[in-house]
Amino acid sequence: MNQTMHFYMDTHDKSNGTFPDGITPEGLAEFYKQYEKACEEEGVISLNIQVGFNEGRAFCLTMAPSINAVFKVHQKVGLPFDTITEVSSISPADLLRMK
Repeated sequence: MNQTMHFYMDTHDKSNGTFPDGITPEGLAEFYKQYEKACEEEGVISLNIQVGFNEGRAFCLTMAPSINAVFKVHQKVGLPFDTITEVSSISPADLLRMK
């Protein structure tokens, strides 16, 4: 049975204690191995991570069967977050067609 997948964006900010203080690109790459394993266990697909290391912020786009699956991934790897939001992917071309 196929599950319907949805897009989710989660946010992390060091000013809220949800972005690992002092993490480097190498540290993130190492952490991502654990994150990817947890994603696989929960049926979550990591699509994209936008990171501002200097600002201490990250925005992570995933595809998952539910918001709860994304929450469980974060819980498994001990990664706090500010928000997890279901989002739609809309390109500028989509917006032009909506006029």
